[in-house]
Amino acid sequence: MAKDSNRGESSRGELTDKVIKIKRCAAVVKGGRRFSFAAMVVVGNCKGKFGWGYGKANEVPPSVEKAVKDGSRNLIEIPLEGKTIPHAVQGQFGASNVVLLPASPGTGIIAGAAVRAVCEVAGIHDVLTKCYGSTNPVNLVKAATRALKELRTRHEVERLRGVSLV
Repeated sequence: MAKDSNRGESSRGELTDKVIKIKRCAAVVKGGRRFSFAAMVVVGNCKGKFGWGYGKANEVPPSVEKAVKDGSRNLIEIPLEGKTIPHAVQGQFGASNVVLLPASPGTGIIAGAAVRAVCEVAGIHDVLTKCYGSTNPVNLVKAATRALKELRTRHEVERLRGVSLV
C-alpha cells in the first residue's frame, strides 16, 4: 500500500481511493470526552468503475479502512466516451445539486474538491461541473454518484427506445 499522506489518497491493488471527509464526534462520558471518527472515501479503478464508502471507528486509520472496504463493495460502472462522459447529467441528494457536462479533450476536471475526487477515481479526465445548493462534501459525492448512474451510451439509448439515432 503506497500512501500519499499529503493528499489523502492511496492505491490498493488496482483500486485507488481518496478521502473526502473525516468527521470527529465527541461523546461526553464520566472521565471527559470520548472521540470517534467517521470517514467518507471514494474508491475507483480510474477506468469507469467507482464507489463511495462510509466508515466509523474510534481512530482515523480504522475508519478509513472501513470506508474503503465499504466503497469497494459498492462499485458501479459508468460508460465513458474517450476521457469524458457521453452526455450532460444532473444529480441531486438532499439540498445538493450537481450538473456534469462533457468537455473537449484537454479541458481537465473543472470541479470542486469532492466532485473532482469522484471524477478522478472514476477515470473521467475532461468534464465541466457546477454545484448548486448545499456544498456539503458528503452530499455532493452522493449527488455526483446519482448523476453518473444516469449516464447511457448511444447504443443503450437506441436499444431502450427501439430506434436508430443518427
